[in-house]
Amino acid sequence: MELDDIYQKLSEIGQNGLAVVTVGDHATVFMNKSFEQLLGAYRDESGENDWRSIPDLRETMDGLSPGERGTVELSLKMRRRMVSLSIHVARLEAAESGLILIESQNHTRIRELEAMIDSHAKMVERNERVLKRERERADKLLLNVMPRAVVEELKEYGVAAPTRYEEASVLMLDFVAFTEMSIAEDPSAMVSELNDLFTNFDQITEQFGCERIKTIGDAYMAVSGLPEPNPDHAAAIAKTAQLFIRYLQHRNKAHKVQWTARIGLASGPLIGSIVGVQKYVYDVFGPAVNLASRMERRCGPMEIVLCSPMSEMLSDQFPIEPRGREEIKGFGMTDLFTLAHADRD
Repeated sequence: MELDDIYQKLSEIGQNGLAVVTVGDHATVFMNKSFEQLLGAYRDESGENDWRSIPDLRETMDGLSPGERGTVELSLKMRRRMVSLSIHVARLEAAESGLILIESQNHTRIRELEAMIDSHAKMVERNERVLKRERERADKLLLNVMPRAVVEELKEYGVAAPTRYEEASVLMLDFVAFTEMSIAEDPSAMVSELNDLFTNFDQITEQFGCERIKTIGDAYMAVSGLPEPNPDHAAAIAKTAQLFIRYLQHRNKAHKVQWTARIGLASGPLIGSIVGVQKYVYDVFGPAVNLASRMERRCGPMEIVLCSPMSEMLSDQFPIEPRGREEIKGFGMTDLFTLAHADRD
């Protein structure tokens, strides 16, 4: 096969640029269209020297012995655009005149695609971080209005089924003379005070494994024994109530605004469920809720009141004092008891 035939075949091979130059002076013997389009119009900064003057490429060609190969990676500014090239050079050992075969591969599109993929990956990563923060924020908001177990069930299944709890205890707290205080005091200061109080109540509630269910104005409701069963639910809610009162006593010693509370306790079956569709909340229902509310109304300032059967459950662990028998709406004549809360200073 003649050399011209070889060049013709080379010119028909793929899209890679191909050229043949002589050893030493690098005179062009052959150049296909792809090579010409890619590097044929290249000029250095002086505007005079062509692609053969590129230092790395020239040094590689000059350093080749017959039969040796080399590769040069280049980034060149051509027609106001950066072009990424891989140039493979091979010195032909069979050619008497000494020829170098040059193959150029344009990686510009690949590099641009890699840059786009990298940019997209970073955008996805950034969006995932934003979504993660939003999920954490949503979880935090949900945990403010419902127990963690209910939140997990809601996230996993999309719904949380109503659940009956045979043994649980309820705490109902209400502040004395709050209506008069809220009218007389600065609204922002009053809200700040309530926020501080309820935040500390939440910490105490969590300390004894109880769950704050909701706040309504100045009322605070917590339960023990749900959603996770607790055989000592009555003792846990009683300790919570005692620490609420002791906390208020200590706080009143150092604050201008004096807060006094009434706390009612009751035990019995409860149903826990999410209520609402668009603005849903977790709530509990059952006789124990009504009874705890009625016990709270029988309290004096800084008192904790309960009745049987809860009094029987606590009598061996807590100082309980009888306070008489009263007619309780919906429950008939009931023996009431006071749970002592002596300050331990």
